[in-house]
Amino acid sequence: MAATVTAVAAAVVAGVLAPATASAAPRPDAVQQRLDALVQKDGVPAALATVKGRDGRTRTYTAGVGDAATKAKVPVDGQVRIGSNTKAFTAVVVLQLVAEGKVGLDANVDTYLPGLLRGDGIDGRNITVHQLLQHTSGLPDYVDKAGALSDPKRYLEPRELLDAALAHKAHFAPGAQWEYSNTNYLLAGMIIQKVTGRPIGEEITKRVIDRIGLRHTYFPVPGDMTIHEAHPKGYQRAADGSLRDYTELDPSWGWAAGAMVSTNTDLTRFYDALLAGRLLPAAQLAQMRTTVAAEPAGPGVRYGLGLMSRPLSCGGLSWGHGGGIPGYATFGGSTDDGRSVNIAVTTIPGDADTDKHVDQAVDEALCR
Repeated sequence: MAATVTAVAAAVVAGVLAPATASAAPRPDAVQQRLDALVQKDGVPAALATVKGRDGRTRTYTAGVGDAATKAKVPVDGQVRIGSNTKAFTAVVVLQLVAEGKVGLDANVDTYLPGLLRGDGIDGRNITVHQLLQHTSGLPDYVDKAGALSDPKRYLEPRELLDAALAHKAHFAPGAQWEYSNTNYLLAGMIIQKVTGRPIGEEITKRVIDRIGLRHTYFPVPGDMTIHEAHPKGYQRAADGSLRDYTELDPSWGWAAGAMVSTNTDLTRFYDALLAGRLLPAAQLAQMRTTVAAEPAGPGVRYGLGLMSRPLSCGGLSWGHGGGIPGYATFGGSTDDGRSVNIAVTTIPGDADTDKHVDQAVDEALCR
């Protein structure tokens, strides 16, 4: 599962007039061109984007079709499953609890979940909350990608997911290196529930969604397999090249690591609010932004606590996360000076080139 908004001008009038009989033609919009290419050249069914530029204006874009069968239009700023962007929401709640003195970043997992985390080379007494949030715990991933694709409507309890992870041995000693593992955020979610006594979805709603007014974002309740508002359908390609509809699925296997639904615009608002200090005290935001190298996620990428930084071609960094879940993938980030972009495509790309093309679209949007 494993990324910030730009100053992209909307259609700009060409600066040089032809003879009086000719009219000025609009210059093609760079973001729209990128989205069109993702559909026409990379084969994604649909692409959606929200961009907030240096001028503070927010623009939305669509390309492709919202329904491959009916060829219906893509809903403007439609809801999508946001996959691992959920981790940023989960990390914010943990860090709010740190600020409240209810969780210690350097405390071990056993402090909150005594005796739960035991396995081959795995001991919750030796893994800290900080290591969970930064993916330096060495815990194996619980995700069964083939299982998620073959049985997308199966409900899974968090404990079942943890048992699946604990069937494998540790990948390395805690703190020795960085490796992305959804198991880390499974445990972070379990710690939130243990400390607050409330479901993680309720805590995320109260502490993040309602606090900054994300009107189109939610954490699905158990058994909810639908997307509530206007949305493009999500697909994955089968071995024969046909599209399989994954719009309705049970996101319980993603849970605290990847279950949420949102829109591109709400995601840009979330990351903007986070970077502006509206969700965390300065000390916790600084901890969130303290990073380690995470090169497997891309050149120059670094990982903080539920937050990734990427170098921009124009200098500086974008901050965000990104995510994928069957049917949808999201890419984007925000800058410290208020530029933001989020792009969603209605499939998890099956090749590195498509991922690269979306990352390039994000970078170009932020750097114009």
